[in-house]
Order: sequence, then structure tokens, then C-alpha cells
Amino acid sequence: MSDINKIVLAYSGGLDTSVIVRWLQETYQCEVVTFTADLGQGEEVEPARAKAEALGVREIFIEDLREEFVSEYVFPMFRANTIYEGEYLLGTSIARPLIAKRLVEIAEETGADAISHGATGKGNDQVRFELGAYALNPAIQVISPWREWDLTSRDTLLSYCEQHSIPVEQKRGKKSPYSMDANLLHISYEGAVLEDPWTEPEEDMWRWSVSPEMAPDRGEEVVLGFEKGDPVSINDQSMSPASLLAELNTLGGRHGVGRLDIVENRYVGMKSRGCYETPGGTIMLKAHRALESITLDREVAHFKDSLIPKYADLVYNGYWWSPERKMMQSAIDESQTEVNGEVRLKLYKGSVSVTGRRSDRSLFDEAIATFDDDAGAYNQKDAEGFIKLNALRLRTAAKRGRSLRK
Repeated sequence: MSDINKIVLAYSGGLDTSVIVRWLQETYQCEVVTFTADLGQGEEVEPARAKAEALGVREIFIEDLREEFVSEYVFPMFRANTIYEGEYLLGTSIARPLIAKRLVEIAEETGADAISHGATGKGNDQVRFELGAYALNPAIQVISPWREWDLTSRDTLLSYCEQHSIPVEQKRGKKSPYSMDANLLHISYEGAVLEDPWTEPEEDMWRWSVSPEMAPDRGEEVVLGFEKGDPVSINDQSMSPASLLAELNTLGGRHGVGRLDIVENRYVGMKSRGCYETPGGTIMLKAHRALESITLDREVAHFKDSLIPKYADLVYNGYWWSPERKMMQSAIDESQTEVNGEVRLKLYKGSVSVTGRRSDRSLFDEAIATFDDDAGAYNQKDAEGFIKLNALRLRTAAKRGRSLRK
């Protein structure tokens, strides 16, 4: 351990990472630098400064990364219509590459030898942080206390605090029993009663959205404007990426949009039940797909959809900085050059419905699609040859007695 003189820690100011600061100082006999990121989690991050100072930390980084998070990570992911295992919008996963990047950059800026994080040895985040760090700096050393120490419960952490004079903030009132992670894209809930997949989540667990049953009885119309696949305005009002997503969260939450209860397959091999609130992301995804339906060529759209499972796996498993994700991103971004226009949606009691879409780059041709007289725009007789050519292999097989009927 003598080759480590300084460590950069991803620091939240909570119990776990406060213990980690002292543990790193004593175990590695080195200086610890703390890094706290504001990704729109809805809580003040500045109090982490005083907590770090009380632990003897001299170099403290607290950064507002909300705009970078949405514009450089969330939006590129949504250009791909990314969903993991058919449902999860990857709110936790997509935040980790940015944190990993800043950990590595701060280590370089401060002359640190290693980085550290508070992810446990059971979860996905340890993989995401460390794969990202190694991809950006192959020589960086990574320290994961939860894989080294014997502090295995909240009680042992509190005992460690008492023994080492670490101030612990005892919050008054009811404390949430859930393990939660929040940023501008979502808030997640795990643990407690959710560990039984049959148990329904308690209504007071949800923080951002009202129950669909309690949502307004009248729907609300929203028009989302896009440029090159990214949302840029709400109801004709231009907004920055972070401001736009925050506003969509408010709108969606008011109507009970974006709740999700799933059992997912973690990269480390276990199944995990989690609940998520992603109101703004749910609206964005619906609107983006609607605009693509009129601006993308059929084969481009279908090929792009075929990439979703692989792209989602890469994000979920921590391969944001991999060459294959970057290659896929280039193709996806190329497809978005014509995805410009507006989508009108209605939010109503937990649902998001598309009620209109328009674009100057639309491939929808009313003259061809009409059920009325198309004035020769489409020769319906051409369909006969098209069908017979596509049926050729089926008819050939049938003639040789290879019937598909069973």
C-alpha cells in the first residue's frame, strides 16, 4: 500500500462514504480528495464540503454537472431509444460514466495515484465505475472498500463512526427504508419490502409522482420540439437540456407518469427487484419514437431498433467508454440528422399518448397514403408482382411437399 499517496473518492457525504474517508486515511496512510457531483438528485450537495472538512480533507471538489449529464450522456442514450430488458430506462447506469470520468480527471489534476467509490461488491455500480476508469486511464488504481473491509452492516458502520469520532447526522422523522439513487433522469428504490417480488410497493415510497388514481381528471397537452433527435423546447419555449428534463419530470410527475416496478438481471449474475420513477424520460422516449416514425427511412428505423438490446447492455454493464458503444453511437447519431420537428402528447393518469407529429423533413406522403383517389401516385397493380416475388420461396417449398402447416 506504500505506493499510494493520494486517493480521489466519489463522496456523497452520507454514512458510507464518510466512513470510507476515514478508513482510506487509516488503511492506506494517505491523503484523500473528495469529489461530489450534482447530477440533479434534488438534494443540496454543498453540505458535503463541511463534512469532508471535518474529516480532515483538504482538497474538496463539488461540481454542478447537470447540463453535461443530460446533453452528453442522457440525450445520446435517448437518441438510441435505449431500454434495458424491455422496460428500464437506465437512469442509474447512465450517470456512472460521467462520475468515472471526473474521478479520473481529478486524479490527474491532483496527482492522485488511485480512485475509490462506495459501491458494494454485489451490485452493478462497482463494474461501471471501474470499467470506465480503466478505459480512460489504464494505469489508474481502484480501491473498493466494500470488497476489502469487514464492515458489513449499518450497525458496524455506526460503531466505526463512534470509535473514530466521525460525526453522523441523525435525521429526525421517518427515514426511508429503501436504498435510493437519484439524478435528473430518475430515482430508484431497492431493498426493504421490495426484496419480496410479490409485495406491492408502498404508496408513500414514491417521491416524484402522484399515484395515477390521484392524478388530475383532465389530461394535459404538451408539445415537444426536437433538433437532430434531441428535445430542445416545450410548448415552443426553448430550454437547456437540464432545464428541459427537469420540467418534463414536473409535468410527468403531476400526472403519475413514469413509474416502473421490475425484476432485472444484474451483470454480476443475480436478479434484483427495483422500482423506478422516470417521468421526463418516459415522455421523451414516446415523443422521440413518434418523430422518428415520420422522419426515418423504414430500413434505417428497423436496423436502429435492432441495435437497442446491445446498446442497452453496454450502458447497463458499464461499457459506455468502449469502442463498440462509440461505433454504435456514430451510426445512431448519423440517423438523427433528419429527426427534426414537433410531437404533441397528452399526459393523463399515468399514460403518455401521442396525438400529433409534424416535421419539415417528414417522409410521410399523404398523396400516397390516402384511402381516397391518389391521382396515380401509387399503382395498386404493382402490388401483385411484389407479392408473387416475395412468395416465390414459399410456393417452391410447398410444391416440394414442405408444407408449413402442422
